[in-house]
Amino acid sequence: MASFTITKKIAKHGQQAIIVVPKILEEALKPGTIVELKINVLKTDGGRE
Repeated sequence: MASFTITKKIAKHGQQAIIVVPKILEEALKPGTIVELKINVLKTDGGRE
């Protein structure tokens, strides 16, 4: 089991908010891999869209 801490800005893809996984983790996080994702909101942009 591997553990990573990533701090990311949420991206937008059409109408959806997404989290883009860094390329460096591509080998560890192949499609079909099951992960536990915990999200702590550190800062918001004031509700802008």
